Amino acid sequence: MPADVTVAERAARAAAGVLLRLRNGDLTGRPLGDAGDAAAQRAILEVLAAERPDDVVFSEEAVDDRRRLTADRVWIVDPLDGTREYGEGRADWAVHVALWSDGDLTAAAVALPGLAEVLLTAPAPTVPDRPQGPVRIAVSRTRPPAEAAAVAAALGAELVPLGSAGYKAVAVARGEVDVYVHSGGQYQWDSAAPVAVARAAGLRTCRLDGSPLVYNQPDPSLPDLLICRPELTETILTAILAR
Repeated sequence: MPADVTVAERAARAAAGVLLRLRNGDLTGRPLGDAGDAAAQRAILEVLAAERPDDVVFSEEAVDDRRRLTADRVWIVDPLDGTREYGEGRADWAVHVALWSDGDLTAAAVALPGLAEVLLTAPAPTVPDRPQGPVRIAVSRTRPPAEAAAVAAALGAELVPLGSAGYKAVAVARGEVDVYVHSGGQYQWDSAAPVAVARAAGLRTCRLDGSPLVYNQPDPSLPDLLICRPELTETILTAILAR
């Protein structure tokens, strides 16, 4: 039987493949995004049904299966994170596949199909050394949170607009940025797989008040998070709490 992280990778790669094929077709914009959401969901479910048929799936693109609340193993999935970026032909979108088992995230894959990359919890990414220059903070392309501005002021940092939530999260693990600060609304599937990968890489992950990120909760909302290099954590949380 393949390891859970292998199953996560297979599912993420299957979704990535169908999404890239669709994007090379005739659809564009919103119709492309809608078709991609559905096709990627099917591709992931096919892999999980074949490899882990007894597990529950908790996905953005499906009705919430409440069996997950008493299950020992739940796959938390976002088949296409960054539908807008995908439809625009950008590279900063992702596929998320994470396993929650016995109370915590235990395996995950985040595919970045636009870059032909898949990041896993094992082997975990090696975070590059931070380059010289200001700290870089990943923020939304359209609505940077006020917390990010406070952190930027405290650190003398620069804001780096990027696409999907998952892309911004793993951009820290890839060394593209040093911090990802988000507030204003997300769901558990938006961050589960990227957070698992970031944790495996040795990064700090938490809520904006410093409390843990907890998954497979009854309310699917998980509205804020921080992912950063560990040495920046105290300064960042102090700046956020001082707002």
